[in-house]
Amino acid sequence: MKNRLLKFLAGTAILAGVLYIAARTFGPGILERQLNKIVDNRPFSISDEAAELHGSLRIMDWHADTLLWNRSLLDRADRGHVDLPRLRDGNMALQMFTTVTKTPRNMNVHANEANSDNITLVSYLQGWPSDTHSSLLARALYQAEKLDSFIKKSEGGLMWVRTQSELQDFLEARETSSVPQPVAALLGTEGAHPLEGNIANVDKMYAAGFRMVGLTHFFDNELGGSLHGVSKAGLTDFGKQVVRRLDELQIIIDLAHASEQSARDALAITSRGVVVSHTGFRGACDTERNFSDELMKEIATKGGLIAVGYWETAVCGTTPEAIAKAIAYGIELVGADHVALGSDWDGAVAAMPSDHIPAITAALLEQGVSAKDIRLVMGESSLNFLHAWLPK
Repeated sequence: MKNRLLKFLAGTAILAGVLYIAARTFGPGILERQLNKIVDNRPFSISDEAAELHGSLRIMDWHADTLLWNRSLLDRADRGHVDLPRLRDGNMALQMFTTVTKTPRNMNVHANEANSDNITLVSYLQGWPSDTHSSLLARALYQAEKLDSFIKKSEGGLMWVRTQSELQDFLEARETSSVPQPVAALLGTEGAHPLEGNIANVDKMYAAGFRMVGLTHFFDNELGGSLHGVSKAGLTDFGKQVVRRLDELQIIIDLAHASEQSARDALAITSRGVVVSHTGFRGACDTERNFSDELMKEIATKGGLIAVGYWETAVCGTTPEAIAKAIAYGIELVGADHVALGSDWDGAVAAMPSDHIPAITAALLEQGVSAKDIRLVMGESSLNFLHAWLPK
């Protein structure tokens, strides 16, 4: 009887070990394929005019959650939306990588409680360090370390941009280097809950390379109300304190996912231009994911930048034509100087991958957008913003 029990326990332990190894080995890929679906619009028609224009652009995207996933940025992947080879294929010049540290179960654009979290399971499944299992700050800092490691291993293929000086170094390197050209990497966080209610953690994140901070994500946090939270409230006293500290450190404020009242509260405090890093325009796509046109005008009036996404609830479609239509609407509403690209790549959305970006240039030309305005929204408006608001 005792021997049978021991054999049973040993067998159970072996089975548990096999299942654990299988989950760690195959689980991350299975999970990402389910969440980051690739929308393949090929074959798309790209005229010689569009191809020539696209090849001359300096393109920036303001939002990719690639650091959340268990794969190398440096290797071409058969899943997800972003890696260095595909960024190069799309002629991407600058990419803002954003860290995800907490998301609620049954996430939706209407109303989410803050008392559940999907990323804890992700941290275990992907073998993240033990401190990330319980600390949101540790999750953000770990993803920052991943980006720094990729940049160091890339041998110049990826370049940090944390200051205006580094931006200038990158632009000169891109101008003078032979193909393949380097790609700039910037770092932001999706929601400021990694601060864990402690203003001193703003400085820790700055030291780790963060130069853009979203105030909220899909739930209300210590800073204030989310566009998708329960309260729809404005900024708390702590949130206002954080906005002031972000201004002092010259960290860009991201209003994506903030409630409209939180956004207005931030606009009333900050003396700097803000970004909405991945969004659509309510007048072009009437969903709860998008701010009102009135608020978008206020953001632009204060020197802000509105980055258009590529997924269904942002632009009411996933085709290059749907994206181009939203961009054209934004140009008409606030001007091309205030419109940019904000894909939400690898952010649990179905979207075109980063090597399909030429199709957006072609669709914008078909939409009747001028080459001058295309050049602005594809990257020059973003570069102008960075020249104005990155730290020296």
